[in-house]
Amino acid sequence: MEEQWTLNGRYRIDALIGRGGMADVFRGTDLRLHRPVAVKLMRRDLARDPHFQARFRKEARSVASLNHPSIVSVYDTGEVSLEDGHHPVDCPYLVMELVTGRSLREVLHAEGAVGTERAVAWTREVLEALEHAHQEGIVHRDVKPANVMVTDAGSVKVMDFGIAHALADTSATTSQTQAVVGTALYLAPEQATGRTVDGRADLYATGCVLFELLTGRPPFTGDTPLAVAYQHVREAPPAPSEVDPDLPRAFDPVLLRALEKDPEDRFPTGAAFREALEAAAADPHAAVDADTAALDLVRAGAAGAGGAAVA
Repeated sequence: MEEQWTLNGRYRIDALIGRGGMADVFRGTDLRLHRPVAVKLMRRDLARDPHFQARFRKEARSVASLNHPSIVSVYDTGEVSLEDGHHPVDCPYLVMELVTGRSLREVLHAEGAVGTERAVAWTREVLEALEHAHQEGIVHRDVKPANVMVTDAGSVKVMDFGIAHALADTSATTSQTQAVVGTALYLAPEQATGRTVDGRADLYATGCVLFELLTGRPPFTGDTPLAVAYQHVREAPPAPSEVDPDLPRAFDPVLLRALEKDPEDRFPTGAAFREALEAAAADPHAAVDADTAALDLVRAGAAGAGGAAVA
């Protein structure tokens, strides 16, 4: 695809800045409003699936309604006709806020564990973004470090709201497989077993991200996505302080509740998760002995849950 071309007469495409299994992302310029933008253009093979196109349009309209400082804004959506071999195909696109900074995946790769102060601050903003989206009836479904940006100014921006939902519903088997591979480390048990999900799946994934920010590793690891998914469904996670004994133990019950197998046992909302996390951060060494008994109960519940096998 050539650089410096114009999308639908309005958006100049300047350079490719990201490529995934489902879409390419370009740096661009809105020629009408004279502002920089990011343009996410779906792959042409996926655009041939009419079910995918319908789901994408529906979700894009929903996501464009979100208005929160910790969510990447969607400015516009549409379709552009592009040649695929000798046949034109209508490819959906999104025009979004251009965010400069690093993803949490890049931060973790470069630094490992980031310390409790930054981990709590960044997770707080993610939870605020999720709370807003859940109140609007939108479930992210793909919360992971690659989808969370830390801007050059130090704030957090959660990306790809709703689009993961649209892509997960497409009948394109290849895209489904790639989506599972990309999210296995942060996959809620109900997603791993194909059950209906709600906002509590996003909170589980956020717990996985927070665990990695604090310890430098996800709660579950394995050689294959299936092996990791099995652990999400059947295995009790370690407490963060078991991975890093220098971490305050006050974070243990917070993380283990976020990582409960049964959604009913997790935090019911992002606000509840945030309040528990902030309380632990405010007094990380308080009532450690009392928390130990509560932690044992939480871990026992986690170990006893998840009787279903991975589908």
